[in-house]
Amino acid sequence: MKAARQLSKRAFRERGRSFLAEGPQAVREALVRRGVLTELFVTSQGAARHAGLVRQSASQGVPVHEVGGEVMAELAQTITPQGLLGVCRFVDVPLPKLVAAAPRLVALLASVRDPGNAGTVLRTADAAGAGGVIFAAASVDPYNSKCVRSSAGSLFHLPLVAGASLVPAISALREAGLQVVAADGSASCLLDEPGGPDLSRPTAWLFGNEAWGLPEDVLALADMAVAVPIYGQAESLNLAAAAAVCLYASARMQRARQP
Repeated sequence: MKAARQLSKRAFRERGRSFLAEGPQAVREALVRRGVLTELFVTSQGAARHAGLVRQSASQGVPVHEVGGEVMAELAQTITPQGLLGVCRFVDVPLPKLVAAAPRLVALLASVRDPGNAGTVLRTADAAGAGGVIFAAASVDPYNSKCVRSSAGSLFHLPLVAGASLVPAISALREAGLQVVAADGSASCLLDEPGGPDLSRPTAWLFGNEAWGLPEDVLALADMAVAVPIYGQAESLNLAAAAAVCLYASARMQRARQP
């Protein structure tokens, strides 16, 4: 039943090419990209607490609707709504547009189903200075409400490709000069050992599903697979934590090579 509801919500979003962004951080970042925010719903408390954002929205011609707490709770579908909810246009771009910008660092998500992890990877990629994030191969909808919240506004910052086919995406990235490095916990090559990838090069990091990782046929598409070393007794890192280690390893090496 829960999966059916999620599919229904996704179909509704896709029909209208719109999604919901809850809270002041998301609304603030949406306003930076003029024209993305199309409506704003606020409670009386939210309007008082975030009066500047309400004024800014109105000044951009965004209709502002004051609603009661029960209506906001139903719209936001969170336990403690923040009193501010924006309706936003989709912000994803076609794959050719992302690769045409010659990115040096990209996160490529393959069958990443958990929206919290996906949103956190998006946020981390933004923080690491990545040139884009690609949601591919049955990954979660990037406009899923939990994914949007977990991205903490980063959804509006960097190029996002949604619903890409994995093989064409990898081919396009490789043709654009990026090496494709798979993060795989069972790989024999460790991230911090000699013989690993040259992370100063333009790199697309391939991340898989947290529960079952990357299947062999997907690993075969990468130029190399590496594992994040585990020095303690933890069985593994979760996807978002591993992605942070990998993306920052690339960012550090690439920045060190800049003139």
